[in-house]
Amino acid sequence: MKLNQKQIEHKFKDLEGWILNKNIQLISKSYKFNDFKEAFLWMTYISEEAERLNHHPEWKNVYNTVEIILTTHDVSGLSNKDFLLANFMDKEFQKFL
Repeated sequence: MKLNQKQIEHKFKDLEGWILNKNIQLISKSYKFNDFKEAFLWMTYISEEAERLNHHPEWKNVYNTVEIILTTHDVSGLSNKDFLLANFMDKEFQKFL
């Protein structure tokens, strides 16, 4: 189910370092790791949760940086799944600090 603007703004307040696009259609963030191996290991771990949620990020990896875009294509906007995955990503990233 697509979230309305009020729901999005409420959920977005709990995220740190994420960017909400102007049209409230997607959220994005970049993560920096120590090296490529850490970045790829993190992506592999995140892919397991993405499969479990049946919600897959748009992402790009260049050396130690992973750029993420989250949106729910089925609803043409943001859903609860985007925020669940964003929070999971942030939690798992903390293990690499």
